Amino acid sequence: MRENWTREQTIVAFNVYCKIPFKSSSKANPTIIKYAKIIGRSPSALNMKIGNFGRLDPELAVQGITGLSHGSRMEEEVWNEFHGNWDALAFESEKLTAEFQNKRIEEIEEYDIRDLPEGKDRTALVKTRVNQSFFRGAVLSAYNFKCCITGLSVPQLLVASHIVPWGKDIGNLTNPRNGLCLNALHDKAFDAGFISISPDFEILISNKLDNQQDMVIGEFFKKYASSKIMIPDKFLPAREFLEFHNSEIFKH
Repeated sequence: MRENWTREQTIVAFNVYCKIPFKSSSKANPTIIKYAKIIGRSPSALNMKIGNFGRLDPELAVQGITGLSHGSRMEEEVWNEFHGNWDALAFESEKLTAEFQNKRIEEIEEYDIRDLPEGKDRTALVKTRVNQSFFRGAVLSAYNFKCCITGLSVPQLLVASHIVPWGKDIGNLTNPRNGLCLNALHDKAFDAGFISISPDFEILISNKLDNQQDMVIGEFFKKYASSKIMIPDKFLPAREFLEFHNSEIFKH
């Protein structure tokens, strides 16, 4: 008989839930296969666990998307502990993923930690780098790896852009609802306040660009004015974050 899922395996499964598009979850999904091997479960079992987490997600329910109808108390406990507590989920789940591979978190290449300086601040820097990786994965997957303005789907050109900047709200740096999937150009424009997103998800273009006669401005910015962004499957941008960007960052 197959052993019950451990708390550690369930936490890693929740990490995977956050980092893949729910509609793309299947036993053939490369991410499912990768993490199933890491935690010692079959792809089918991990995929089922993703479906079980889906039943707990109110954002999916609003869209009429339902997960699997049955689940365990362990899933509910992990959901209640970590949903909304993104800093804790990010670092704990990524640390456990490393431990399942008999590695220290500093040894995982995707976090790009090897260049960090030694010293008393290293631990904080490691945690920040790891949480950044989680934030990027969660935000990009929520938008199915497409820029929410243009639909561009080249991963190397996509950025998980913070709605409320780093220096303004350190408590929500890892919160996927404080993120948008943007291409690199529109990410820079968003950070600079040349574009914004209204609480109704309408694309706003600053009148500071009105004096620009370059046709490129019209092609890359003005033609999107008043259009709606692509709505993510989960981690819908929080209204309060969009309102902050509108009032404090956007160049009216």
